[in-house]
Order: sequence, then C-alpha cells, then structure tokens
Amino acid sequence: MYDISRIQRETLPLQCDFLHKFVMMIGKNKIKFIRSLQQKKNRMAEGLFVAEGPKTVGELLPVFNATLLIATKEWMAENASPAGVEVIVVEEEMLGKISFLQHPQQVIGIFRIPDDSNDASLFQLPDSDLVLALDGVQDPGNLGTIIRIADWFGITTLFCSPDTADAYNPKVVQATMGSIARVRLVYTDLKDLLDALHPDTPVYGTLLNGEDIYQQSLSRNGLIVMGNEGKGLSKAIASRVTHRLLIPSFPTEKPTAESLNVAIATAVVCAEFRRRFI
Repeated sequence: MYDISRIQRETLPLQCDFLHKFVMMIGKNKIKFIRSLQQKKNRMAEGLFVAEGPKTVGELLPVFNATLLIATKEWMAENASPAGVEVIVVEEEMLGKISFLQHPQQVIGIFRIPDDSNDASLFQLPDSDLVLALDGVQDPGNLGTIIRIADWFGITTLFCSPDTADAYNPKVVQATMGSIARVRLVYTDLKDLLDALHPDTPVYGTLLNGEDIYQQSLSRNGLIVMGNEGKGLSKAIASRVTHRLLIPSFPTEKPTAESLNVAIATAVVCAEFRRRFI
C-alpha cells in the first residue's frame, strides 16, 4: 500500500518550487513601457491601451486583441491563458508597482486599440434605433460612465467629437466596467456627421431652452447629442439639433441644482427614450 502522507510530504516541496519558478520577474523597461501608456500620445503611438481587474479584462479578452497579460497566481488558477498572448505571472506587490489603480485587482491587460478608420458602416446610422454622440465631454469618469449607460440601454455606437476625452484613457476604461467591449467608439467631426445625415433623421439635444422631455414626442430612432460638462452643446452642434429637449427639475418652482451631471443627464434621456417603446 502507498503511504499517501509520505507522498504528499515528498511532493509538496516540488509543488512549492514549481510555483516559485512560475512567478516571473518583469523587467524595468517593460514596467516603464506599460506605465507610459497612461499618456495619450504614447497610446496613440503604440496603438495600445491598458485594462485592469478580472471583470474588465475578462470582458475585453473575447473582443479585443490582447498582447500581454500580467497576473497573479490567484487569477491564473481560475483563468486559462489565451493562445498567442504573452503572460507574466507576478506577486501582488509587483502588480501594485505596475497598476494605475490604488488597489490592484489581480490582472492587468495590454490590448490593441481597434482601427476602424476605414469601416464605412460605422457612419451609417440605423433606421430603427438610437445612437449617442458626445460634443466635448472632457471628464474621463463621465465618458466611462456614459459608455456603460449606452451599453445598459442597448446603444451600440457612440460618436465623439475630437475634443472629447480619449476612450482608451485607463480611467475611462475602468469606469466602463467592461462595457467598452460592446459599444463602438467613433471619433469624428460631429458637424460633418450631422450634415451627412438623411434629412428625416431626428437629432435630439438637451438645451436650457429646450422643451420638457416628458411632454415631447420621441422616436425609436435618431441621434442624441450630449454636450460639454460646463458649456453644454457648442453653437455649431446646437444649431443642427432638430428636437431640443429639457430635463425639468422638480418641483419646477423650487430652487434646485443649476444643472445635472452630463452622465446622469444621459441616463435620464436614454431611460425616457427606452421607456416609451417597451
């Protein structure tokens, strides 16, 4: 008969040695390179962005082309290594030196930024659904939350003016909680986009001189434009809005906050559109 306890005692050091060797060192140059992707100019030059945490990385892996994963043993124990992707296993302390987060979350992924510049289909608005556009939304947290809101309400395309925050900023990616995998981001001149629309396409925008959204007739399709955090819609875009909407405060005669956060306003508008056509 086999002495199971003896076998365990003899093999345990081998297992520990294997795990020790499995945890690899990551060079200073690679750490410096990953940290450099915090800056937009480096992300654009390399065509890469950073995502962190099991949920976000897990959502992105089936959709985006990953080039590198840096993970703890705990993450590796529960996830298969993607084929063709470099994987470096590190201790949590080392992960903390690489991470952009205050509290690192087991895995960091480096992904390629998709190049959809030649995809003409992105500029063809659906005839029976909604599309969002952002005119100068500059806060990364707001942009990430709006991407997540779009995903929640089934809006799959988001047009952004060139002065809108970079969607692949690490703060934006984290704020999306993986929704960036399901919402297509298109940076373009919104004036040209709106001018190229079919004349019958409704263009909605929230403006202080708009009309109560809860009293207006809304459509299943169209483009909803949301403006800058402080300035709202630019004059050029506001002049192209065909349906001017207002989210009223309540009660209307009582002093309230001056305005809503743009991400919150986006959620209110999207919810009202979807509510009409349940």
